[in-house]
Amino acid sequence: MTVEFVTLDTEEGVSLKVRIFRPDEGNAVKEMVIVLVHQYTLLGGCQGLLKGMASEIAEKGYICVTFDMRGAGRSTGRASLLAMVEVEDVVAVCKWATVRLNTSSIVLVGSSVGATIAGSALEEVEQIKGYVALGYPFGFWGWLFFGHHKRAVLKSEKPKLFVMGTRDGFTSVKQFVKALKTASGRVKTHLIPNIGHFEMERPRYDATLAQIIASFGKTLE
Repeated sequence: MTVEFVTLDTEEGVSLKVRIFRPDEGNAVKEMVIVLVHQYTLLGGCQGLLKGMASEIAEKGYICVTFDMRGAGRSTGRASLLAMVEVEDVVAVCKWATVRLNTSSIVLVGSSVGATIAGSALEEVEQIKGYVALGYPFGFWGWLFFGHHKRAVLKSEKPKLFVMGTRDGFTSVKQFVKALKTASGRVKTHLIPNIGHFEMERPRYDATLAQIIASFGKTLE
């Protein structure tokens, strides 16, 4: 596996720091690219938190892209409270990836609030073929701050996979099931027993989540 560091200058004048995790040549899956969207910037989210998962995904043969949204890490710009403008960062990275990585097939993966942001970008890029949410905050606080994103992801007809720990402190299993009853298109769920929201973000679960994402990717090939 190799890692390439790139700076992407968006049309809005924001410079985003991007990393491309490439699998060994003999292990590469044809052209599907996995784009990961990190957690809420205002609570310390950055692409560094996804490094382990990205490495595991690359080991499974997929090119994986991580990036710092505006205001995170060494990217320029300012993060927004309701994570609205960050959707443009996700769209910019996905459109760039289709050209730079010569792909017509992207799986967009978001973690926590990153899942809400990614969900709003689903219909903005034709090459996004599927979506994975890791710990989507469907509970009260998630609805209060990020409910506008929820409408977008549930309305999309693209294949979706929602992954959550059964002890997630932001979303109960009951809330999780209820929210997805209104989702359009092909929807799959994966509950991981007895782990919480932040626990699922720990390095010990990187390999597990990478396998779940890779398996979902295979269903889209």
